[in-house]
Amino acid sequence: MNRSHWQRPRFRRAAWALVQRNFLVWRKLLGPAIVLNFGEPLIYLLGLGLGLGMLIGPVDGLPYLTFLASGMVASATMTTVSFEGMYSVFTRMVPQKTWDAMLATPMDLDDIVLGETLWAALKGLLSASMILLVAALFGAVSGGWMALWALPVAFLLGLSFTGPAIAMTALAGSYDFFNYYFVLIVTPMFMFSGVFFPLDQLPAGWQAFVQFLPLTHAVAVIRPLMTGAPLTALGLHLAVLAGFGLVSFYLAVVMVRRRLWV
Repeated sequence: MNRSHWQRPRFRRAAWALVQRNFLVWRKLLGPAIVLNFGEPLIYLLGLGLGLGMLIGPVDGLPYLTFLASGMVASATMTTVSFEGMYSVFTRMVPQKTWDAMLATPMDLDDIVLGETLWAALKGLLSASMILLVAALFGAVSGGWMALWALPVAFLLGLSFTGPAIAMTALAGSYDFFNYYFVLIVTPMFMFSGVFFPLDQLPAGWQAFVQFLPLTHAVAVIRPLMTGAPLTALGLHLAVLAGFGLVSFYLAVVMVRRRLWV
């Protein structure tokens, strides 16, 4: 059969079977998963928010813990999704050969990539929910119930980051390959997308450049929702995140097809 790697992906309900399967496996590893997805962002939040915040004072009129908490909700989503889309997906695809077993069922590669994308975004949503809860307990959420709208934004952010992660997995020959993505993509976004300091502290050229990063737009929406600040250009920010999600999902499907279609 002559199949093009670039043909349009199919969206089928069969993808939910993979989500259910991953959930059942994850449920058995709940303890380590919570520590991994929750522990590091919590340390950043408390260590920097409480410790460094005592030294630098308010930022943009907000206590630094409040300013940082909204950024950590977004960055924790990005980190969780990136780990899931690379290390976990690679494990299922190569060493465990779970994907081979799935392909022996009526599922196809499009279903698998869609299922992995939804599952990773749901794990990112869980991380965002836990950070939001901790921030609320420490009094770092001043936006009231509007802060809950940060969670759908986090889910959309998760969708936009899963595609690049799975695309990297399709190129990877080993786990070490993922160091390139974390050092060259994830870490710069973590540092320069407004998580730790306002973007107006950057040089003008950098301020323009970071507008092309999805994490920048997620922080721009989540921070006002959590702090009660005015929310501007909402449509633009959501459109950028949705665009990244669709394009990166298509790229992931293409790259997986190129690797596994024979």
